[in-house]
Amino acid sequence: MNTLAPRGHNSAGMKVSVTVRAFNSITKYCDKNKLNQELEYPAGATLEDIVSDFKVPLSELYLILVNGRDVSPGLIGDLHLSHELEDGDVIALSGPAPYSYAYGAPVV
Repeated sequence: MNTLAPRGHNSAGMKVSVTVRAFNSITKYCDKNKLNQELEYPAGATLEDIVSDFKVPLSELYLILVNGRDVSPGLIGDLHLSHELEDGDVIALSGPAPYSYAYGAPVV
C-alpha cells in the first residue's frame, strides 16, 4: 500500500470505498471475489494501490478508467497510477482491446 502522509489532523483511520472492474485479459489476474464489490482503502490511497492489490502486471495494463474517464491518456506506459481514490469511485482496469493501438492497429 501507498504510504502517504495523513490528509489532515482528523483523517487518521478514514477510508474510501471503491468498486473495481476488470476487462479483457486483465480478468485472469484478478481475484474474482474482489471484483464488482465495494472495497475499502485508506484515505490517500492511489490507483497504484489497486494495481498492486490485484497483482496486475503493469506490462499487461493498457487502460484505466475512473468513473468512466480515462486516467491513462497516452500510449502504452503512460499510466497515471498516482491518481488518488475518492469515495464511491468505480475503477475499470483493461488490457488491450482488439483493434486498439495495443494490438498494433494504427492510431488515427
